[in-house]
Amino acid sequence: MTRTYKIIVFSGDGVGKEVVPETVKILKSARDVVTGFNLEFTEFPCGGKHYLETGKEWPDEAWDACKNSDAILFGAIGWPGAVKSGGVLAGVDILLGLRFGLDLYANLRPAKLFEGIESRVLDKSSKDVDFVVVRENTEGLYAPIRGALNRGGIEELAVDVRVITRKGAERIIRYAFNLCMRRGGAPRDGKRRVSCVDKSNVLDGCRLFRKIYDEIAKGYEEIERDYVYVDAMTQWMIRAPEHYDVVVTSNFQGDIISDLSAVLIGGMGVAPSANIGEKYGMFEPVHGSAPDIAGQQKANPIGSILSGKMMLEWLALKHSDKACKRAAQRIEEAVSKVLIEGNIRTPDLCYGKYAGLSPSKTQEVGDAILRKIEK
Repeated sequence: MTRTYKIIVFSGDGVGKEVVPETVKILKSARDVVTGFNLEFTEFPCGGKHYLETGKEWPDEAWDACKNSDAILFGAIGWPGAVKSGGVLAGVDILLGLRFGLDLYANLRPAKLFEGIESRVLDKSSKDVDFVVVRENTEGLYAPIRGALNRGGIEELAVDVRVITRKGAERIIRYAFNLCMRRGGAPRDGKRRVSCVDKSNVLDGCRLFRKIYDEIAKGYEEIERDYVYVDAMTQWMIRAPEHYDVVVTSNFQGDIISDLSAVLIGGMGVAPSANIGEKYGMFEPVHGSAPDIAGQQKANPIGSILSGKMMLEWLALKHSDKACKRAAQRIEEAVSKVLIEGNIRTPDLCYGKYAGLSPSKTQEVGDAILRKIEK
């Protein structure tokens, strides 16, 4: 029996409106070629531009649609001048609302350097970079416990409270170890390794996080333990990415180091991500709305397309759906072939030995990947 998955689509602002349609096009093609499953797409407007036009960040019915979906595909939010009272960027509450409201506690940021992309780090190749940053996504410094003291119109004090709970730490660390069991190990030595990134030499929350890491690690004897302070991680990740397999850390720290990892793989344009909970999953490219290039067909759709690939992998794992898994593999193979051939790429990848190449448009990259899937 063919299973139908309900996918909610938010293209959002800026270049999201260009890369998300390419992703949907690729997902439909993979579905049609592989067969054995169905994807039913429902799209809603959202974000800063929608807020300026309507006074709302998204339609009222969008939240219920998300709760009744199988997965969510997200583009980007943020538009010039779209700011709500209190200085909050219009659209941010959608992202945070979905993460907290749907309990999407695990943020996954793969850092995989494809052959055909030159790393911006000297002497690193596709054989050196293939790890995943697993970031806690519902607490830490982004928990909504904050405020400011204003007296006489002067803002004198601002406070943001960082929260680390046993529940939050246990489930994200366990997720990281279970993910590691499904992977092939670190590029350098093939060992399964989970690296705990924290600042436990200073912060009590990090000491609790590391303590729980040690407790959980005892149940995974086949996985090597690894420890690194977050400040040291910013240089070890760049110097020796081949050492890393799965990296687990708290919310704010993970946000920073996962952005840094994009340097290793060619930039934000090729970086995908997933926000995963027990029931729901939301998938989005790492890059922002980039209003300066919006509408110019300069945005790289690969980060979004690979996020769609991650969505299929998650559905395959959750529902034991082999057809979804085959479709995900087909998308990754198609992306890889287009990059290896090297003649179709957006401006962000036209550097190094590709510096003299005439840049391709967003849609041209999507079309090239589509042709590979169909073959």
